[in-house]
Amino acid sequence: MITEDFLNYLRYERNRSELTVRRYNQSLRGFELYFKNRDSQLSWESVDSDVIRDWMESMMDKGDMASTVNNCLSAVRSFFRFALARNLVSRDPAYSVKGPKMSKPLPQFLREEEMNRLIDQPQMWSDSYEDLRARTIIMLFYETGIRLAELIGLDDEHVDFVNKQLKVTGKRNKQRIVPFGAELEEVLLAYIRQRGEQPLRLSSALILSDKGLRLTRSQVECIVKRCLSRVTTMKKRSPHVLRHTFATAMLNNGADLEGVRKLLGHESVATTEIYT
Repeated sequence: MITEDFLNYLRYERNRSELTVRRYNQSLRGFELYFKNRDSQLSWESVDSDVIRDWMESMMDKGDMASTVNNCLSAVRSFFRFALARNLVSRDPAYSVKGPKMSKPLPQFLREEEMNRLIDQPQMWSDSYEDLRARTIIMLFYETGIRLAELIGLDDEHVDFVNKQLKVTGKRNKQRIVPFGAELEEVLLAYIRQRGEQPLRLSSALILSDKGLRLTRSQVECIVKRCLSRVTTMKKRSPHVLRHTFATAMLNNGADLEGVRKLLGHESVATTEIYT
């Protein structure tokens, strides 16, 4: 069987996992069942691109997601490339077939009233160092839109209180200046004062762990998730949600798209447009 030759090629020449081989096999069997039911005279040699497109359309009609259809198409493409290279078929009908466009999920964000309740209501926070640090982290994300890695990388020297701005190192080590307001300034100064009373400081990082070290990604993620749980039941409660919340709030309050792009550190305004 021509399909068995292909699956063995995946196993023994490409060293693909058995799970991958099973997935390819399932996709190929599904396509073969489709074209045989459509016309019993059809074979791998005689199917054309229209048959493949109709098969994809039938999957979409059944409710399969674009990602599922694209994965199945990828298996059929790989099969025909293999078969053509070994002269098992005379042409590749999948070559010109394009898969359905993947829809980008809309960013999840908190409403401004939820963030205002979290930040401004005293009952949300105790007077402990841990809570002050947590509130500082939340406000850094919400007031500046910086990424998780960018917050972790902040040192004291990156905070300019005179001009109220952060020097942020983003992706591919590109640096940008991000302004902040009086409210974040007040919280940062309070945090730094209370941080100075802690017994350990083993890092130049702005935000320190209980051991005086730079915070890890998982530590920040846990802090953010715990804090956001106080005001929302949405499933995703991550630092990136706060970045989305910052961008959405900026645009809702009249900021222009190019300005938000620069603050977020996006390469292209097309990336920022998703917030519109």
